Amino acid sequence: MDPPSDLPKMQYRFLGRSGLQVSCISLGGWLTYGSAGGGHVDNSGTFACMKAAYDAGINFFDCAEGYAGGESERVMGECIQKYGWKRNDYVISTKINWGAANGDNPVNNGGLSRKHLVEGTRASLDRLGLEYVDLLYAHRPDRNTPMEEIVRGFNFLIDQGKCFYWGTSEWNADEIERAHHVATKLNMVGPLMEQPQYNMLVRERVEKEYALLYEEYNLGLTPFSPLKAGILTGKYNDKIPEDSRFAVSDDGFVKMMRERFQTEEWQAEAKKVAALKPIAEKLGTSQARLAMAWVLKNPNVASAITGASRPEQVWDTTKCLELLPKMTPEVMKEIDDTLGNKPEPLTRRFG
Repeated sequence: MDPPSDLPKMQYRFLGRSGLQVSCISLGGWLTYGSAGGGHVDNSGTFACMKAAYDAGINFFDCAEGYAGGESERVMGECIQKYGWKRNDYVISTKINWGAANGDNPVNNGGLSRKHLVEGTRASLDRLGLEYVDLLYAHRPDRNTPMEEIVRGFNFLIDQGKCFYWGTSEWNADEIERAHHVATKLNMVGPLMEQPQYNMLVRERVEKEYALLYEEYNLGLTPFSPLKAGILTGKYNDKIPEDSRFAVSDDGFVKMMRERFQTEEWQAEAKKVAALKPIAEKLGTSQARLAMAWVLKNPNVASAITGASRPEQVWDTTKCLELLPKMTPEVMKEIDDTLGNKPEPLTRRFG
């Protein structure tokens, strides 16, 4: 299936302080890819979505050892082999921390010990069918493992050519600062990027807590859930569509969100989402594209990781790039005033 002829040209951004360029929109395998392990999109659907993304100029694909018990990595690797993409033409990442499904004894198949970092990464590369990944993330902090061991483990993998850069996912600012402090003391490489949740409804960490990290380390962001599992599209305000990922996924995060449906907290968020509709209409766009463009207006965001179960969803997402020039300071202020959740400026240092 060929992409529409009217797709906007993809934009590429440098990832943090590095010379690596990633498409500002990326495709992730969370919840969807790897049907044999629990993802709800079969292999042919995964191949179609990844090809649609690649043809649209997306060069960054994200997965993790924990997605669908490792099957997400396997099917994404099979797609790369199927289409024969040149290794230097795409950027792929994976994340290490939750690998219990990939071993018989869970004791050392999780966390960020040097043992699991090395063995987990090697297992991920085997599933992907690759010699290395471009980006390797610590998929959540591990407070049971000394920071020096974590930093040394990631640097070992870089030195071994198993990855080019390492980063974090959902670490707090103090933990990221600590990693940099340890890396500097050891004359090693600190984390380049962070993968947090970031969207119109979840802003505090990215816009406030990490503020000093951009200044001190030029931290790059590759946020996930820019549409907050689809809530920001407005389609879940009244009911959950039966054929939606929200309805069929067994992922823990989605189950938690389903349990919140129609609670007071949900209704408060739904009211905010509904209030954004006139802004989207005034700009001649959908609420989904408005939410994506809003995330991409943050100058610290290198790439927003999206999900898709059909090629049409990939193409619709990329059209948010047409909206970026319309996201003026006046429009951004109107969104802030509507949401009423802009974080207060940071008033403290680390520690």
